[in-house]
Amino acid sequence: MKYLIFLLISLFSTQLMAQKTVSFSLKADKDYLDVPVSFSLDNVDYNIDSLNLNLYEVAKSGEKLIPSQLELGHTARIWFMLEGVFAKNSTRKFVLKLNEKESSQKTDENIQIKKSDGNVTLFSKEKPVLSYRYETMYPPAGVNPLFKRSGFVHPLWSPQGEMLSRVQPSDHYHHYGIWGPWTLTHIGDRKVDFWNLADGEGTVKFAGFLSETSGTVFSGFKALQQHIDFGGKGPDQIAMNEVLDVRVWNSGKGVWIIDYTTSVNTSLDNGIMLDAYRYGGGIGFRATEKWTKDNCTVLTSEGKTRVDADGSNARWCIVEGESGTPEGRSGILFLSHPSNRAHPEPMRVWPLDGNGGRGDMFFEFTPIRHKSWELKKGSNYVLKYRMIVFDGKIDEKTAEMYWLSFSSSPKIENESTK
Repeated sequence: MKYLIFLLISLFSTQLMAQKTVSFSLKADKDYLDVPVSFSLDNVDYNIDSLNLNLYEVAKSGEKLIPSQLELGHTARIWFMLEGVFAKNSTRKFVLKLNEKESSQKTDENIQIKKSDGNVTLFSKEKPVLSYRYETMYPPAGVNPLFKRSGFVHPLWSPQGEMLSRVQPSDHYHHYGIWGPWTLTHIGDRKVDFWNLADGEGTVKFAGFLSETSGTVFSGFKALQQHIDFGGKGPDQIAMNEVLDVRVWNSGKGVWIIDYTTSVNTSLDNGIMLDAYRYGGGIGFRATEKWTKDNCTVLTSEGKTRVDADGSNARWCIVEGESGTPEGRSGILFLSHPSNRAHPEPMRVWPLDGNGGRGDMFFEFTPIRHKSWELKKGSNYVLKYRMIVFDGKIDEKTAEMYWLSFSSSPKIENESTK
């Protein structure tokens, strides 16, 4: 009996090693748009020397090579983009070929990563997409040095080069482009604010890169950020560790598709309470100084505008305004993942008369807006967001398709190996 089991395992292993192709189909159960898709390789012997993986789409005209990218980790996946519209009830067929003598895959990296002057910048075919600040940025001379910090995204550019984010505005020196510190928190009975830096209660700082990835389908990085508590007894302590995962997808369609995923945990024995408040966590955005109540608009998935969006909940939100591009407008479609806490997610949107009456633009998905959130030692808490950065306009139908493409993926069917 033992010999028979050994023989069966040996035959199975030999058959697996001999596999040359994996075929599968994708079925659209809804309308998708520019959707990243991954296929699991855990049942394929991908982890051998000199392995080439080439993905082809099968059509009536023959096989077409599709750019793909291998991602290894707890599971192994091959990623590719379904560009354009993948309509509901449509089916597309693919074949993944392994162990070819030479790879047909282009090695050009469409999204490049470059480091300089304390920033890591992602470029798409030489056009800058965004920068992440890993060195400390100090406020202007004469301003309270407590306003310094690191670990934030700025600038964010539109596809045609319009700078959309802003840091250290004189009205709010603690605003840093795209970022998400927690505002009203409690460690025991003691309040700690990681957002309003001038209060001297806490801050957030970059602590190191965990990984950097470049490829034909996506590029990005994972950064460790530490939320530092200044007010405890003894030395400063790390109240929360945050892993910020930023990924830029190669969409090739005139928009940037950017995933912004944050995972936080605490090592404090009694945890930390993130109190219900109108600001805090999630993903916050201080817009360019160009945008005011006169030239900037908001539209949410629930039909809310700048007049009534603040405090409401949404699956997605379009924030756009005047720009120097040929279209004259640029903006960001913010998407909240359905796995996020309090989804559809509460928002903070500055009202038309905000910020001294100028009506400047600040937007944030705020998962603790209406209900406090207790973080316990030993648990990880994840929030997922996607930004569709565009020039011109995005309508409601397009926004909804992008959200559907973020919230789920086409179904894999008819998997077979040879």
